[in-house]
Amino acid sequence: MKAKKLFSILGFLALIMLVSCSKDEEKPKPVAGFTASKTSVMVGEVITFTNTSTDATSYSWSFGDGTTSTLESPTKAFDSPGTFTVSLTATGPGGSNSSSMDITVTAISIYFMDSSDEILGKLVLDANKTVTTVKDLAGMSGVGIAYDDVHNKIFFSDFYDADTPDGKIWTMNLDGTSAVAIASGILDPYGIALDVPGGKIYWTDDNGNVSRANLDGTSPEIGLVNIDGGGLRAIALDKANNKMYFFDAANDVLYIANMDGTGVEPLISGIYGYGLYVDAVNHKLYYDEEYTPALMRANLDGTGAEEIYKNPDALVGKSRIYGITIDYDSNKLYWSNRDAGEIYRADLDGTDRETLKTGLSSPRAIFLKK
Repeated sequence: MKAKKLFSILGFLALIMLVSCSKDEEKPKPVAGFTASKTSVMVGEVITFTNTSTDATSYSWSFGDGTTSTLESPTKAFDSPGTFTVSLTATGPGGSNSSSMDITVTAISIYFMDSSDEILGKLVLDANKTVTTVKDLAGMSGVGIAYDDVHNKIFFSDFYDADTPDGKIWTMNLDGTSAVAIASGILDPYGIALDVPGGKIYWTDDNGNVSRANLDGTSPEIGLVNIDGGGLRAIALDKANNKMYFFDAANDVLYIANMDGTGVEPLISGIYGYGLYVDAVNHKLYYDEEYTPALMRANLDGTGAEEIYKNPDALVGKSRIYGITIDYDSNKLYWSNRDAGEIYRADLDGTDRETLKTGLSSPRAIFLKK
């Protein structure tokens, strides 16, 4: 009897010890979590994912585009636009747990005029660098282009009948539909610039004119500025300071004037080019200089000119840059090279240059759309 009691007591104590040991061996379940440096990015832009999981020893990431990682805190750049669900599974001795978030990826599109192919094209900066035709410009091909992002309208110049005063300025929807000529009777219209808040479009021509009109073409002011014997090319506006800049390729002068056409003055002489861009944020002027030939940057008053890109293999007049623009979200400079058939991107000082597309026929003016 005493032995039975002893065995019962010992069994009870063993059970208590087993339960106690089991409780001691229980491990907390992981809690998965992470943050992202950005949840809305451009194609190719790097995101840093920071792991905040607890009680985990290994990690499994799925980025929603077919790629994965087992790093604790990986980085990632997406190759195509879309919304991607990024998931993290954290695993530890206590089991597994998952967390996820959506990342929105968009692609910059570069719209460009191509006079040789007679198209208005669109280059999507995704992994494939796809080029599509927005508008077939056969019979109305030009070089200038500008985008009104308030009304989603494209404006472009047309001097298909070269050396005759039959040139036009057109406007159309972003998808290339509903093209309407808003100005006509122009000798080779080249550059276009928009003052959307002021409701005006400006253009240059080969008769030495800077002209302007309302965005619908009404109230035209032909020869707002006239340079005797001039052949005007690019034009750019500094709306903050009520100034405009324009190139005279016939007389090798870069001019500055008030936006109402008064106060015309040579800014830089002895140069000529086809592309201009006012960087109002950093108070800089970017321009093509064909005698070098090079892409240049200067202060808005023309001082401090510096060469930021030079094609060492280009001959004078064979590296023409018609399109220049900036993406301020990434602080990147974009430009076209008509003669090389290429479009580039670089830092604002010209460093870290990338060739975005080759094999184009004759890319002229450009604008960006996200």
